[in-house]
Amino acid sequence: MDDGSSLREAAEIIQKSNFLIALTGAGISVESGIPDFRSAGGLWEKYDPAIYAHIDSFRRDPEMIWEMLFEMISLTKNVKPNPAHVALAALEKKNILKGVVTQNIDNLHQEAGSVNVIEFHGNAHHLECLSCQHEEEVGDPDFGGKPPRCPRCKEILKPKVVFFGEMIPQAALMESTMLAHSADAVLVVGTSAVVYPASGIPYIAKQNHARVIEMNLEHTGLTGSITDVFIQGKVGETLPKLLKLIES
Repeated sequence: MDDGSSLREAAEIIQKSNFLIALTGAGISVESGIPDFRSAGGLWEKYDPAIYAHIDSFRRDPEMIWEMLFEMISLTKNVKPNPAHVALAALEKKNILKGVVTQNIDNLHQEAGSVNVIEFHGNAHHLECLSCQHEEEVGDPDFGGKPPRCPRCKEILKPKVVFFGEMIPQAALMESTMLAHSADAVLVVGTSAVVYPASGIPYIAKQNHARVIEMNLEHTGLTGSITDVFIQGKVGETLPKLLKLIES
């Protein structure tokens, strides 16, 4: 665990930076109670993601996919932002953090108060119709126990998240790449940064001589390659400590 020296070094980097960005992944939301679906006993043991998270399966049998989605909803219901989300929102409010690029679909950054959030994989709090392109926000998260239908064409709605077989939103790619090229410091929070294209963000920034601060429970592929400062521990504990040092 971090002895404090890495936190102080990271705070100094951020205090001297002009354009700090953050890349976040599943690790930041685990502390809010969102389970790791890939772990032993997780959702992906029961539902093969190659089938249940593929767009072709949704087009073919959306009701089958909604069986899995309802179970996912029950596992993630009532989750709230944790101190790590709140700390990032505070950094943005102080105009220190210029944007958050996230691989998460849980809307917790926005609920914590972050404004400039770029979502690589969409947002589960929004629905879309694949037939007529209608979009809407989620109202009743339980949908009355039945798959939600489009008010226009009555087709079953799909969560506005990126399924396997779908493209990453072009706007997210462009905006995140622009942030990465502008950054002189990057916070990598709760992600091993192995899923492309989000994994490319810290590398793009590093090519432009940005300093990379990694905050994770364990070492990753970044740690021995491009990370300048590694802060080990639960990000719900380490990020608020980093915020206090930056403010001091």
